[in-house]
Amino acid sequence: MSAYSLSKSRFCEGVWEGVLSASTDDAPLPEIEARVHDRALAGVTVEPLGDPATWRVSVPVPADMIGDGVHTVVLSETALGQRLGDFTIIAGDAAGEDIRAELTLLRAELDLLKRSFRRHCRETA
Repeated sequence: MSAYSLSKSRFCEGVWEGVLSASTDDAPLPEIEARVHDRALAGVTVEPLGDPATWRVSVPVPADMIGDGVHTVVLSETALGQRLGDFTIIAGDAAGEDIRAELTLLRAELDLLKRSFRRHCRETA
């Protein structure tokens, strides 16, 4: 069984945040590392929450990570070497091939088609 589990709470204004929980209430404060493209990210913070053995993890995303391509940040607990989770940022040309970008484009085209159809119905009625 893993000593820690990490769940995402939000990603807002360039900062990824998650809640880290330990399997036991007497677990020590963990040391968290975030790595992307085999380099460590600076500014990762771990703050205790109200519950025992529960912490808020904040990972600021550097501006140089925001650009064309796919960037995956891997979060791990350094003392145990345990991988806790990851998050991915997709931007630029790579996003155009992503299925989520295609779905957004299809929704926009469907909205355009609905507006045109409704206008046509009003004009011919």
